[in-house]
Amino acid sequence: MNEPLSCIGLFSGIGGLELGAEQAGFEILLTVDIDPLRVKVLKLNKPNWNPLEADIRKLTGREILRYIGLKQGELDLLVGGPPCQPFSKARLWLGYSKRDRRANLILEFVRLVNELKPRAFLIENVPHLAGKLGRGILKRAFNRRNLSEYKWDIWILDAAKYGVPQRRRRMFLVGIRRDIEGFPSPPKPTHGIEGKKEVSAGEAIGPLDDGMVHDHEVPNGKWGHLLAEIPPGWNYLWFTEIGGGPKIFKPRSRYWLFLLKLDPNRPSWTITSRPGPYTGPFHWRSRRLRIPEIKRLQAFPLEWKLVGSENIQRQQLGDAVPPLLAKHVIKQIAKTLRGEAIDFESGDENLETEDKVSASAR
Repeated sequence: MNEPLSCIGLFSGIGGLELGAEQAGFEILLTVDIDPLRVKVLKLNKPNWNPLEADIRKLTGREILRYIGLKQGELDLLVGGPPCQPFSKARLWLGYSKRDRRANLILEFVRLVNELKPRAFLIENVPHLAGKLGRGILKRAFNRRNLSEYKWDIWILDAAKYGVPQRRRRMFLVGIRRDIEGFPSPPKPTHGIEGKKEVSAGEAIGPLDDGMVHDHEVPNGKWGHLLAEIPPGWNYLWFTEIGGGPKIFKPRSRYWLFLLKLDPNRPSWTITSRPGPYTGPFHWRSRRLRIPEIKRLQAFPLEWKLVGSENIQRQQLGDAVPPLLAKHVIKQIAKTLRGEAIDFESGDENLETEDKVSASAR
């Protein structure tokens, strides 16, 4: 049996990346997050991960190495999911500032890569980090002065293709130190292929349904009453010329998740972290999803303890990486670190144009 590889998590949240890494054969030596409630979640579920409440802008590589008892270059893997809001399409609807300071946290991750010099690193974020919304920050992070000791590539993956009952496209930026032979290839889909269909929302959360709909679970206000009229799998478009209901809206006049209802026969759409009153996906019974149901759709164990109000728990889950998706990605990295034969060309580490970022993402 292989000895566990070592891993540190930054921007750990409630531990989706780290749980996937642990399932892929890594020992988690340290997890770091600035949010005290999310650190409390980690302490409740995985105290052996040494959860640390800290601002990584104030942490140095030397302090981290002293804390975990390793020397520079000895750590196998550094993972992190910096805040995605500055690069999300939701920014266009919700009005996030283009000068959102959280965007620069990726540079702090890169700084710690250079100070720790792990054998590999992994950044998770929304796909738009590899497009127009993130082009500038990636060019700053991956220029010739930064990360010159690493080869890297960008993978855009859909969680539904790996057994997660949710359509959730995410970007994974994989880096391998140049003294390590080979480079991992993206994980091959396990679902949505011949003989293995994607896991549906009904399969995932149907067994949790008690048939009850409580008043506080039903959206109200100006548009809430419309939800009950929408068939499963539809959104506000049901009330446009495209659908079969009365013509209340115009196509493309609302964001996709507006009054979006799950289809029990298909994977869920992306679970968001800060939904508005009419933001889906809603249950096909015309109610909001419950916390255990969101855990299932995010591929978290039902026994994973959360803290805070229901809205805060929704944020914690919505911000997380599905551990099952993380496991498939990190297993590929583990193969390279263990010296298993992998033949794959990494991307061009010098981001000169948006086209190169897009090409690398493909």
